[in-house]
Amino acid sequence: MTVVEPSLTTADSYFEDLTVGRRIRHQRGKTVTDLEGVLITNMVANTAQPHFNEDCMKDHPIGGRIVFGGITAVIVIGLASQDASDNVVREVALENMRLRAPVTQGDSLYAFTEVLGAEPVDAGCGEVRLKHWGVNQREQVVFECERRLVVRRRPAARDRA
Repeated sequence: MTVVEPSLTTADSYFEDLTVGRRIRHQRGKTVTDLEGVLITNMVANTAQPHFNEDCMKDHPIGGRIVFGGITAVIVIGLASQDASDNVVREVALENMRLRAPVTQGDSLYAFTEVLGAEPVDAGCGEVRLKHWGVNQREQVVFECERRLVVRRRPAARDRA
């Protein structure tokens, strides 16, 4: 399997482009800031002390506040969206989510995708099964999930079908 290095935006996100075995290193990264670490966590009413109380975390092996796992998931899936979601008709499932390592404010996250499956649905679209994973600046895997999407076919392929 080869790792594909897409441009910052891609036209290669139709069903025909998402072939089984294709691996993508998404180009953009995101540094986690107070906005995600505190504001969004407050907005979803997660009040767990490790997200907000620096004092209670100062003696913990992590050494500081941790980011709510839902935020980590959203960032990684969002970074993968430029190459995996531009032509999505419908989200089918988000499965097997795992938070592999803690994320703290100041960590930079990067996303990867592997196409695990692809099946035609009809003349206009097909369903793909993807594995997304995110790593931090130390190359530690922090998040992974599987995602199923219904994706449009290329216009020329729809016309031939």
